[in-house]
Amino acid sequence: MRIIVYGSLRRKQGNSHWMTNAQWLGDYKVEGYELYNLGHYPGVIPGEGTIEGEVYRIDAMTLGELDALRTKGGEYKRQLVSTPYGSAWVYIYQRSVAGRPQIASGDWLDRSDNP
Repeated sequence: MRIIVYGSLRRKQGNSHWMTNAQWLGDYKVEGYELYNLGHYPGVIPGEGTIEGEVYRIDAMTLGELDALRTKGGEYKRQLVSTPYGSAWVYIYQRSVAGRPQIASGDWLDRSDNP
């Protein structure tokens, strides 16, 4: 199975250690989503933009660990998206982004340019 990560799970980011057993397949931009800065991590919601992500091949154990990290308390929900590497799971933020800065570039690595 595959997953596309767009924030703190990306290479050289704060939670990248969760991807230690994953196989990086490549970078990919996903259309139809907007990226918001939630503080120490981002949230993606459906919208008009494009998000920058990294696609990985993962095993069921890694997916279970990521689900425990991301879906606890209903903060995120997994959704399948198409990538050049096949369908991949992406975590969609389930809470309000009102008052949160949007990262217009769709790239979490550009967040320092945002207020």
